[in-house]
Amino acid sequence: MHSSPLTPVFTALHVGLHVLVTALAAVVAVRGILPGAPHPIATAVLIAVFLAVYFTGRWFSARIPQWLVLLTVLWLGLVLVAPDAIYLAFGLFFLYLHLMNRPWSLLAVLAATVVSVLGYGVQRGWSVGGVIGPVIGAAVAVGIALGYQALFRESAERQRLIDELLNARATLAERERTAGKLGERERLAQEIHDTVAQGLSSIQLLLHAAEQGAPDHPALHQIRLARETAAENLAETRRLIAELAPAALEGQSLAQALERICARAQGPALRTQLVVEGAPERLPMPVEAALVRIAQGAVANVVRHAQADLMRLTLTYEADEVHLDVVDNGIGIDPAVLDRTPSGSFGLAAMRGRVEQQGGTMAVESEPGHTAVTVSFPLESAAPERDDAAAGR
Repeated sequence: MHSSPLTPVFTALHVGLHVLVTALAAVVAVRGILPGAPHPIATAVLIAVFLAVYFTGRWFSARIPQWLVLLTVLWLGLVLVAPDAIYLAFGLFFLYLHLMNRPWSLLAVLAATVVSVLGYGVQRGWSVGGVIGPVIGAAVAVGIALGYQALFRESAERQRLIDELLNARATLAERERTAGKLGERERLAQEIHDTVAQGLSSIQLLLHAAEQGAPDHPALHQIRLARETAAENLAETRRLIAELAPAALEGQSLAQALERICARAQGPALRTQLVVEGAPERLPMPVEAALVRIAQGAVANVVRHAQADLMRLTLTYEADEVHLDVVDNGIGIDPAVLDRTPSGSFGLAAMRGRVEQQGGTMAVESEPGHTAVTVSFPLESAAPERDDAAAGR
């Protein structure tokens, strides 16, 4: 929690109230002990006790009602012995309005105003000033208190917005760091798959072919040992690639990862559905990672912008291709966004770049009530990898 920029204002108001009460008490005390005053000793004692109780109020935080009652009783006693004590009602007005809930605070102010008018009139005689003075004082106190409360609410709301902004900034920074880490992990996994894993797989296949082609070769034992070593290192490399795979795929199949994405997007205003068509099969890790990332981006766009109440993800396995369709019944994509660049918006351009990086294709259809993002990846590259895995076993 950061200090509010209005904190000095509130501090100044509190200090001003303390100075006001002290000054009014001093005026009452001086006038109460002047020659001819009816009860100088009682006035001095009550003023001293009143100020002592007032300034020890911070230790009465758990007993505010009792503290206010005690101050009010002391003030009533002062009004009886010193008519000028009605001036102290101005300070009490602020305490009532600040520490009591409505409508009790307004009723307390009204009662104190009536007591002030009656007390002054009975002891000093009735006059227009004796009536208007306390009434104006009460009105001014109510106006200032209402302004103070409005200022306090505004300050609290501003502080809440500042805290939310700081929390959002911290969350955004953390998400950016996480996205950077995940992106780097995915890039490393792809690089390892395309270089080290493929190289080890080729070495293994070549050694296997040499082993089968020359069963009587004098170095057959060394060839077999080299092939087994390559197979072991290929298995270790594949485990490393799996550890670097996107978190959404960890320990899950592609369909399960997509199901989790749908479940996270589901809400009172949006119904989601995942449909898997065809016989599921294990795809190359880069392709599965690309499908998960594309699904995350497309679903996020639907949640943020589409104003849809229904979204369906369809994962289709065919003999030579795999397709992912993200369809919603929202307001559609603005044609100006689609025409801004050859790839559309930045999000669509990022998806298209990811698709093209894996040799796939992407199409976007959009009109009010129907938007479909379709990506397709060929599966020819999956066959050699499955053969490699079989050879590695």
